[in-house]
Amino acid sequence: MSEETQLKSYRILFFGSPEFAIPSLRALMESPDREDKVIGVVAQPDRPKGRGRKLTPPPVKVLAQQYNLPVYQPETVKDPAFLKEVEKIAPDLLVVAAFGQILPKALLEIPPLGGINVHPSLLPKYRGAAPINWTLIRGETVTGVTIMRLSPRMDSGDILFQRAMFIEPEDTFGSLHDKLAIFGAEMLLETLHRMKRGMLAPIPQDDNLATYAPKLKKEDALIDWGKSAQEIANLIRGLDPWPGAYTYLNGKILKLFRPQVISLTPQDISPGTVLDVNPEGIQIATKQGILVVKEVQLEGRKRLTVREFIKGQSNLIGKRLGEVRSKA
Repeated sequence: MSEETQLKSYRILFFGSPEFAIPSLRALMESPDREDKVIGVVAQPDRPKGRGRKLTPPPVKVLAQQYNLPVYQPETVKDPAFLKEVEKIAPDLLVVAAFGQILPKALLEIPPLGGINVHPSLLPKYRGAAPINWTLIRGETVTGVTIMRLSPRMDSGDILFQRAMFIEPEDTFGSLHDKLAIFGAEMLLETLHRMKRGMLAPIPQDDNLATYAPKLKKEDALIDWGKSAQEIANLIRGLDPWPGAYTYLNGKILKLFRPQVISLTPQDISPGTVLDVNPEGIQIATKQGILVVKEVQLEGRKRLTVREFIKGQSNLIGKRLGEVRSKA
């Protein structure tokens, strides 16, 4: 840490793209006691988005432009031209928050202090692209943020700083994402403060304890009514608001939101059967227990409360929500 303590202020090159990275960049730019200078931002290239496929910049680029920061958008950070550009601007440290690419050794060796990453899990648990989603899907009650040293191997660098956070029973991916993004920004500033003062003791990760949170696939969001009410509720929460856990109703995709488990007793009725419908929710049988959902989104429609949804539906009781498109 002696090299770090010699630097009173770090020249930081920030890597990030989605909304999760916004609080971290904002903290670096706006903290009242900030000590460091962001010399540029690296974000993913603009991508087509929405029905019109309009070319849309990533959220971090939009914020960086508001601060008049230089923005770099290489298709890959392995590009030799990009590596030369980084050498030219000479950062002391790379800071990453949800960038979306693994930084190669050639890039990490450019700044004298290497790089650090803001990761929304208690590493070595939930390494990978979708840690917040999988934390909820797998029913965890505690999560947190880890600030780690960057290494060329995914999410495997030494832990510099780590703090836990309880997950509330009503938390969804959306709400937990926002909490962890703010939590991570606060921890990033504390980590930088400690780095300069030699107050960090890096802890190697135990690979034997590692679990993984791979990028979500469409089939991950399909509800299996043969699972328990609690497992299905966890899936729904972990995919709310996007991409949304789904089943089928009369051959159309039906996304389910705001779940509540009202029983964990095994049912004698076919899993996926609608047991009751009222303005407060739809009761559905699972292999183990009864699940209530309070909001839904039918294919081609907007998300509605059940109170709004049932105005256009009839005879839902007794229908079986399917895992494949039916001919009904």
